[in-house]
Amino acid sequence: MDLIYGVIQMHNIKDNINKIKNDLGNNTKLVAVSKFFPAENILEALESGQKIFGESKAQELRNKYDVLKDKPIEWHFLGSIQTNKIKYIVPICDLIHSVHRLKEIKEINKRAKENNKIQKILIEVNTSGEESKSGISPENIETLLENSKKYDSVKIIGFMTMAPLTEDENIIRNTFRKLKNVKNDLSSKYDDLSELSMGMSNDYEIALEEGSTMVRLGSKIFGKRNY
Repeated sequence: MDLIYGVIQMHNIKDNINKIKNDLGNNTKLVAVSKFFPAENILEALESGQKIFGESKAQELRNKYDVLKDKPIEWHFLGSIQTNKIKYIVPICDLIHSVHRLKEIKEINKRAKENNKIQKILIEVNTSGEESKSGISPENIETLLENSKKYDSVKIIGFMTMAPLTEDENIIRNTFRKLKNVKNDLSSKYDDLSELSMGMSNDYEIALEEGSTMVRLGSKIFGKRNY
């Protein structure tokens, strides 16, 4: 069962999940970011009632899926997308968070057709303006949405962003608020934009205050990663 990542010394995963879900309430989904953690840790979280797990590497996703494919897991893909790896991601994932280029949407559509599914995706938006961050700029989102309409095996259901690594809460809050405003502005034109994937282990409380519908937490659930 152990994948190559080693068994992580854990705090009580069940207690961590229960506390986080208490904070989230009923309107926000918890994505347990399981990258670099072994399948045993995913099973423990699953037994604690957690159903959604996020991975960032196509090969690691495939390895874990092969081990856990008989389990009731909803897999999400969170990492940077390599177009040549999309064929591995689409058959497994319910939702892809990190799409920001039309060529990715075109390839996802192709692979979704092959798998007889409608692939749900989020558009990753760079709301912080950092050059080191991937994602489309807010002013180019509507063009991408319009150009995506012809791909009928892809369904865009919202947006994702990452806040800068800073202790300045105002910067973090503004990053999330900008995405919420984008969603609000576009929702009248595009019916399916219901999700905001915002917030990680170090800033999810702020994301919740700014309207996040989906938080991506790893170390807050599983403890420190063994890279």
